[in-house]
Amino acid sequence: MTTETETKVVEQTEEKEEVKEEVKKEAEANNAEEKSDDKAEKADKEKKEEEKKEVKAKKEAPPPKPAVHKLDFEKEVVYLYQFTRTPVLPSLSPYCLKVETWLRLANLKYENVDHKMKYKSKKGQLPFVEVNGEEIADSAIIIKELGSRYSVDLDGGLTHEQRNVAHATISMIENHFAWVVKYFSFNNPDLIIQGYKLDLKQVTQRALPTIILNFLFKRKFKAAAKKVRAHGIGVHKPEEIEEFGHNDLTVLSDLLGDKPFFFGDSPTSLDVVAFANLAQVVYMDKEVSYSLRDWMAENCPNLVEFCNRVKDQAFPDWEEMCTNLDLNSHLPKPPPEEKVEEVAAEKKDEKSKEEEKKDEKEKDDTEKEKAHKDEKEGEKEDNKKTEEKEKEEEKK
Repeated sequence: MTTETETKVVEQTEEKEEVKEEVKKEAEANNAEEKSDDKAEKADKEKKEEEKKEVKAKKEAPPPKPAVHKLDFEKEVVYLYQFTRTPVLPSLSPYCLKVETWLRLANLKYENVDHKMKYKSKKGQLPFVEVNGEEIADSAIIIKELGSRYSVDLDGGLTHEQRNVAHATISMIENHFAWVVKYFSFNNPDLIIQGYKLDLKQVTQRALPTIILNFLFKRKFKAAAKKVRAHGIGVHKPEEIEEFGHNDLTVLSDLLGDKPFFFGDSPTSLDVVAFANLAQVVYMDKEVSYSLRDWMAENCPNLVEFCNRVKDQAFPDWEEMCTNLDLNSHLPKPPPEEKVEEVAAEKKDEKSKEEEKKDEKEKDDTEKEKAHKDEKEGEKEDNKKTEEKEKEEEKK
């Protein structure tokens, strides 16, 4: 091979290597560019995701569903949801009356909520209370929970044995005697309407004709009567059920004796429960015949006196609340000064209206006078023209 040939081979080899080097560099550049594009794409993607997150964060999350009905509540105030008042009794429900009586004897600050019979607890019951944005349902649990929170124990002075007696007696009242009363109530709706002087429109909060409200009320009580039968007491004869009631009343009368309250001079939980249930019988309208009430008045007069004693101590405003059907007769009313200011403001408004009327009248009178004056001047002008015309005619 000649030197020239060898030189060409070397040059070709070098050219190939240079081409390879350029291809390699180009490939590396392309890879770098692709990587750069991938990074840019990834960065864009991440940026978009961050923007989406920011948009979601900016969107206000839906507010959580309120846990209570009373949103503008005052701290440490117990808001009580119960049935409406009646003209003879603060509540037709012994459980509602039980809670309100306990709240009063415990001297806790509470307010009845006029919920127009729309609300029930999450357990489907009345009464229930709301405290500091929390609901508490069932009368026994309400009393236990509030007593623990506010360090109130009406049974604080009782012995262990007395607490046992109270527990057993409360069970007898609420799980036996109360069902005796329910049997007669649910099977005699007319007795309830007349005995408690119920205005069904006020009780049910429905603006329906009375005949329809009566029908609905009786149908509801008929359905409730099935519960009494399901309880077991409703399967007995009426006279047998009434005897059950007599036996329970006799036990309570003997346990009370001549004491002011069941365990002495101060009311306890037993007194609260007994009063809430006995009141349903004692305070029924006297003009309505009710055999259980009449038997109690004749054979257990100390129970009637006991009810009056608890009523006077816990409900000094009883007459006012039953007469006016006021749910919060225990709360202070606006001071007289405010009423005076309201009357003064009303008088001021009336005076302003009178002055306005006077001004309008004067304006009308002025306008009338002006119109009358214009009319007279118009007549004078007409007369003058007529006279001038007549004179011209005479001259002719």
